[in-house]
Amino acid sequence: MADNDESKTSEYPEVTSGPGKSLQIGDPIDPPRAAEPPQPVIVKQGGGAMRGLFWLVAAIGLVVALVLGAKTIGLFPGLKNPFAQEQTDRSGPALLKSVQDLNQFVAAEGNFQVIVDVQKDRKYIPDFLLNERILFVAAGSVEVYVDFTSIGQGAVKESEDRRSAEINLPAPQLRPVRIDNDKSYVYEEERGAFNRIGDAFSSDPNRLQEVYKLAESKIGDAAKDAGLQKRAEDNTRKMLQQFLTALGYTSVTVNFPAG
Repeated sequence: MADNDESKTSEYPEVTSGPGKSLQIGDPIDPPRAAEPPQPVIVKQGGGAMRGLFWLVAAIGLVVALVLGAKTIGLFPGLKNPFAQEQTDRSGPALLKSVQDLNQFVAAEGNFQVIVDVQKDRKYIPDFLLNERILFVAAGSVEVYVDFTSIGQGAVKESEDRRSAEINLPAPQLRPVRIDNDKSYVYEEERGAFNRIGDAFSSDPNRLQEVYKLAESKIGDAAKDAGLQKRAEDNTRKMLQQFLTALGYTSVTVNFPAG
């Protein structure tokens, strides 16, 4: 029996409680150690927020590029451009300032075009530093009229038989030059480095006003030399002769002051 007990006892395995130490039957067992609490994980959010913002901006840019590209190539004809430019007119209504009766006959009109080449520079200073030059193509018109309101008493003479009439009229006059903005444009403009720096700090909305006035002056001089007044005299004379002939006059004479 003793042999059997010893054999059974020797069959129990050894339990190791630590490095180099065996635990036998009957030895006290150390209580288990409490598990250490998990350490908190610190997450840095700064880089993630920036990355999220970057991808959001990139996604918006991609959507805008796709929409504009599809609109440009006509992939979706019915698609309206959501980023199309809009113009809002907040101008007030036009106010009537005055009314003037005109008793003038426009007898002729001349259409002109002139190229205005104006340059402003400084002596001994290179043009690439300080220079202003503009090439302006101006299109304008000038009307020639006869003012019937200036006809005085005795200007119209009629024969006793009311078959002939003689009319003395004032000389035709030129109206102010009218620039056509739709046909006028700046062809070329050169500005020096200092001029461009000045433009960055200040603006001159009336910079082209001098060019317009010079264009009006040149067109006005051309109209005086174009023979428009003689053309106006001929047209006025023809108009009155046709009108009075229809009323029964057989002879109509229209006189203008000697040029």
